[in-house]
Amino acid sequence: MAKLYVIKIGGNIIDDEAKLASFLKEFASIEEKKILVHGGGKLATRLAEKLGIEQQLVDGRRITDAETLKIVTMVYAGFINKNIVAGLQANNCNAMGLCGADGDAILAHKRQHPVLDYGFVGDVDAINTELISGLLEKNIAVVFAPITHDQQGQLLNTNADTIAQEIARGMSELYDVQLIYSFEKSGVLLDANDDTTVIPEIKPSNYQQLKSKNKIFAGMIPKLDNAFAALKSGVDKVIIGKAENLKELINGSSGTTIINE
Repeated sequence: MAKLYVIKIGGNIIDDEAKLASFLKEFASIEEKKILVHGGGKLATRLAEKLGIEQQLVDGRRITDAETLKIVTMVYAGFINKNIVAGLQANNCNAMGLCGADGDAILAHKRQHPVLDYGFVGDVDAINTELISGLLEKNIAVVFAPITHDQQGQLLNTNADTIAQEIARGMSELYDVQLIYSFEKSGVLLDANDDTTVIPEIKPSNYQQLKSKNKIFAGMIPKLDNAFAALKSGVDKVIIGKAENLKELINGSSGTTIINE
């Protein structure tokens, strides 16, 4: 099977013009098939403030009311998505920017929670692998914004990490998929404040050990749980590390690699 990289970038790269330009150059140079999933950055929050729309966060997650949904759709699926696509085209990488509603690419439902109403936040139900593989086979890099839909005309704001994981899982039936979460840290760290304490490799056995000894920063645990869920669903490898080191993450000389035993 052909190799496919599903790479997720966070807001810290999106908010920094120079870092984003450098990342897109590296991403464009990947010769294998590739999908980029991006988060939102601070632009949506700044725009909401200018428009006087109060933003609610619960446990770091945005409550998406109707007005906020308009803003995140404009910013994520509009400006940020197309800015990334234009940056890739400038690096001779033919790319197409999509949100979940385009081509029925990502189907989701409104999140149900016993206590909290997250508003128009979506949890993913299905990935349109036929559409995505059709684009990849034409050597088009696909760039996903974190907006999905429910096939009833409702757009939904969806966590970009989750979208990357669900795409990686869905596409693993057709490709050898490597999922890369790139963010501001150098990898999974033994000491959250020391970038030199990267754990180079995590397997299910030493993951339980590290967790039981409280060696892993609590904020990393959901990412790692997601990584192991992706591996169980057919993804080959999950890599977590710094976006600026993309080439090294791919060749295994940087970041944390998560594999099944």
